[in-house]
Amino acid sequence: TGYYGDGLNAIIVFAACFLPDSSRTDYNYVMENLFLYVISTLELMVAEDYMIVYLNGATPRRRMPGLGWMKKCYQMIDRRLRKNLKSFIIVHPSWFIRTILAVTRPFISSKFSSKIQYVNTLAELGEMIPMEYVHIPDSIVK
Repeated sequence: TGYYGDGLNAIIVFAACFLPDSSRTDYNYVMENLFLYVISTLELMVAEDYMIVYLNGATPRRRMPGLGWMKKCYQMIDRRLRKNLKSFIIVHPSWFIRTILAVTRPFISSKFSSKIQYVNTLAELGEMIPMEYVHIPDSIVK
């Protein structure tokens, strides 16, 4: 987590490489509780506009969240949080991520779709947000 702008707006960083492996027997339970934790944290932190940076680099396919989980997350995020989201930046987007978003685009509001941005390098991300406030894990930097 970091902040940007004069109003210290939140930058929420998700590093997918730290998500649990889908082969876990308790995977659904862990992901459900992870989602609830994320939502409660967002509700506490986000008073105004915010952005989400999703770090997809260094993530094996088995650690990427499934389509069903992402859809459920989107549906459960309340209107205020969806409205205050300025941008959803996907760093190092894989072919899989791009395909999922292309397939789900008809089911996602056009307002939300317009907030999704792909960024191919950390240098490109640095042109969009102040990197001194954002922690990038070493595995992704490499």
